[in-house]
Amino acid sequence: MRDLKIPDQRHPEKAHRPDNAQPKKPAWIRVKAPGGQGFNDTHKLMRELGLSTVCEEAGCPNVGECWSQGHATMMIMGEICTRGCTFCNVATGKPQDLDAFEPGRVAHAVQKLGLRHVVVTSVDRDDLEDGGAEHFAQTIRAIRHRAPESTIEILTPDFLKCTPEVLETVVEAKPDVFNHNLETVPGLYPTVRPGARYFHSLRLLQRVKELDPTMFTKSGIMVGLGEDRQGVLQVMDDMRSADVDFLTIGQYLQPTPKHHAVERFVTPEEFKSYEKAAYGKGFLMVSATPLTRSSYHAGDDFAQLREARLRKLGRA
Repeated sequence: MRDLKIPDQRHPEKAHRPDNAQPKKPAWIRVKAPGGQGFNDTHKLMRELGLSTVCEEAGCPNVGECWSQGHATMMIMGEICTRGCTFCNVATGKPQDLDAFEPGRVAHAVQKLGLRHVVVTSVDRDDLEDGGAEHFAQTIRAIRHRAPESTIEILTPDFLKCTPEVLETVVEAKPDVFNHNLETVPGLYPTVRPGARYFHSLRLLQRVKELDPTMFTKSGIMVGLGEDRQGVLQVMDDMRSADVDFLTIGQYLQPTPKHHAVERFVTPEEFKSYEKAAYGKGFLMVSATPLTRSSYHAGDDFAQLREARLRKLGRA
C-alpha cells in the first residue's frame, strides 16, 4: 500500500530527479499558518464525507484563509493523477476505480457549507475512456439538486485522449464557469506539462464557447517558471482568440526539491502590469497577484464577472 505522505511514494516519477534548490520566499509571498474554528470545521467535514480537496493535495498557500471561511475546492475522481507534471504536488500513479457515490457527497458538502459558489476540479484520468466527463456531469447535476442556489465552477482536465464528444457531456450539464488552465507558455510545456499539448488545451476552451456561447470560460497560468513577459502576453492573445473571459495569473511555488525550480519571484508591480495588459486585451475579469490561484476568491470574482458581462452588453 502506498503512503502518499512519503514523497518518493507520492511522486515515484520524480524520485530520481536531481534536487532543485528552493529559494527563500519574499515577504509578499508569506501567509499565516492555517488554523482556527472555521478551518477545523471545514477540515472535519471533508474527512467525514471522505472528500479530497485540491487545497490539500496541491499544497495551496491560501488554504488557511479559504477554509476558515468555509470555502474548499472539491477534487473528484480520487487523489491519484495519471499525469506527472513537474510543477504539481498531486500524487501520480494508477488511480482507483471511480466512486459512484462521490457526486452525492460533494453535493452534500456544498449544501452543508452553505456555499454560494463552488469550485469542482479533478485529477487527470487518462485511464478512463471519457476522461471522467460523465462523472463531472453527475457531480454538477447532484449539486444543482441539493444546492440549487449555488453557482458552479469546474476546473477540468484536458480530455486529451478522448473523443471530442466527451466535452459536450460536461458542457450540457451547464456549469456556470468552465475553467481549464493552460498553466504556462507553450515553450515550457515539454518540461513543465509534458503530458499535455498547449494548442489542444487552447482549442478545448474555444470549443466550450462554440458549444455554449453564454458559458463563462476561464483559464490561468503560473509565472516564475522561466517564461518571459512577451511569452505571457502571447498567451493572453491566444486566450482572447479562444474568447476566454477570465484570466488568472499567480506565482509558481515549488512543492518539493524534486519539482520544477522557481526561476524567480515575480514582483507585485509586475503582476499589476500583467493585469493592466490583460484588461487592455479585452478580458472581462483578471486576477493577477502572487497568491492568485484558480479558485482563490472564486465566488466574489464570479459576481464581478457577471457584472462585467452585463456592463459590456449595456444592461448593468
